[in-house]
Amino acid sequence: MATPSLTQTAGSVGTEKFGGKPGRSSLMLFLLLLFAGLGYCAWSLVSDVDDMGTVVTTWTPFVLLGIALLIALGFEFVNGFHDTANAVATVIYTNSLPASFAVVWSGFFNFLGVLLSSGAVAFGIIALLPVELILQVGSSAGFAMIFALLISAIIWNLGTWWLGLPASSSHTLIGSIIGVGVANALMHGRDGTSGVDWSQALKIGYSLLLSPAIGFVCAAVLLLLMRALIKNRSLYKAPEGDAPPPIWIRGLLILTCTGVSFAHGSNDGQKGMGLIMLILVGTLPMAYALNRTMPAEQSLQFAAVAQVTQQALVKAAPQPAPANPRQTLSEYIRSKQPSAELVPALAAIAGNIGDEVQGYGSLAQVPAAAVGNVRNDMYLTSETIRLMQKDKVGGFDADTQGKVNLFKQQIDSATRFIPLWVKIAVAIALGLGTMVGWKRIVVTVGEKIGKTHLTYAQGASAELVAMVTIGAADMYGLPVSTTHVLSSGVAGAMVANGSGLQMRTLRNLAMAWVLTLPVAVLMSGSLYWVFSRLF
Repeated sequence: MATPSLTQTAGSVGTEKFGGKPGRSSLMLFLLLLFAGLGYCAWSLVSDVDDMGTVVTTWTPFVLLGIALLIALGFEFVNGFHDTANAVATVIYTNSLPASFAVVWSGFFNFLGVLLSSGAVAFGIIALLPVELILQVGSSAGFAMIFALLISAIIWNLGTWWLGLPASSSHTLIGSIIGVGVANALMHGRDGTSGVDWSQALKIGYSLLLSPAIGFVCAAVLLLLMRALIKNRSLYKAPEGDAPPPIWIRGLLILTCTGVSFAHGSNDGQKGMGLIMLILVGTLPMAYALNRTMPAEQSLQFAAVAQVTQQALVKAAPQPAPANPRQTLSEYIRSKQPSAELVPALAAIAGNIGDEVQGYGSLAQVPAAAVGNVRNDMYLTSETIRLMQKDKVGGFDADTQGKVNLFKQQIDSATRFIPLWVKIAVAIALGLGTMVGWKRIVVTVGEKIGKTHLTYAQGASAELVAMVTIGAADMYGLPVSTTHVLSSGVAGAMVANGSGLQMRTLRNLAMAWVLTLPVAVLMSGSLYWVFSRLF
């Protein structure tokens, strides 16, 4: 029996497979989860502020905080229905799960993925931002940065979603961050290329560039292996009517849909978490700039490590420290050009951090007025050590390098933390977004990439490759695009199965891929300039 072409099935697939509009019970559940999430966030914020004994004299920071949090969660909500739709396309089009159940299932595992994420991707994204804006994130420029990059990312994501194009939210956010960095450098009279950590940008860019190629090739190879080893011809044909696939392939499809959803939540959800932490550090540093849950014993151990590290650095570079060691570290992070004063400056800052933490007894006892300075010293030190390690600067012996590495680990544990309520808020936003606007992208992935209907084997190979690729990227702290990996995997499986590709769709996908970065750069840079004037 010939495989039906999409010209025969397109147009009716949506109504048959997607069902009708959501009922009243679904709407009530959605609203209940939404208001429960917002209420929990508000209660957690109030509790954290009260625990610090903060006296509220003006509500302006809280208003800005509320707006910024809503925009950040809005980005994750759009990310949910824009990107996660890719995860459910294969199980819907192979009749493995009903559409309504598949979407709820995917949303739930997105939720779990966010809750169990490590945070490595979140802080990898933050490392792209200009150092001076991170150090002054609570200033007008800091708010302009956050609003510009989030709003530009939301606008582009909504535009590509409306057109049914599986563009990458990760790609969009990276472009928005680069745009803010370039605009900030130009506004301060510097070369635009100095506003971004290009080594980190290239590292992330390579992951975004290579992951679609990996998805295409690996899905194609996997399908060819299946054809060679598994001779069940029905696996390589389009589903007939509403008949589900064989039980083992159905289980594999559901497993891979689950894995892609979980991996997407773990990887993509962290981008919103990182930005939310920047917002919280800028508006409420007394509560969120330092990890106040660190036990006093660990804090004192941290202070001891800082002092030992200072002694080792002084021994390695015995010349006097510069008059302004913070400026020396900031300039090195910005220019990537080490000077003779770099190691003495690092030793001086390490000693300052150790003295401050030891003097206060624990991070929880650092007074509100000093929190910002302590965190900034820690951020400068951590970023300096990271760049020195990357560029092999310093020429330390093994013992000194070990002490420096341990000191960086202690700093990161004191500053790179994500409260549980932030994870829950992002998880709810991502999960609810998955359940709302998924149909447009699902139709593109299921109907418009190949010339024939998606087969069981094609869906399984594309999803399996996407699950493994995204999971591996999350382990290494690299942001990748669920959209790019899965849609390219479907394309690779179509080619391997001899199904052909719809070149119009591929041209549109390629155009969206090419345009995303420059459009996001221009949009976020322009918005940053406007918001800087407004604030």
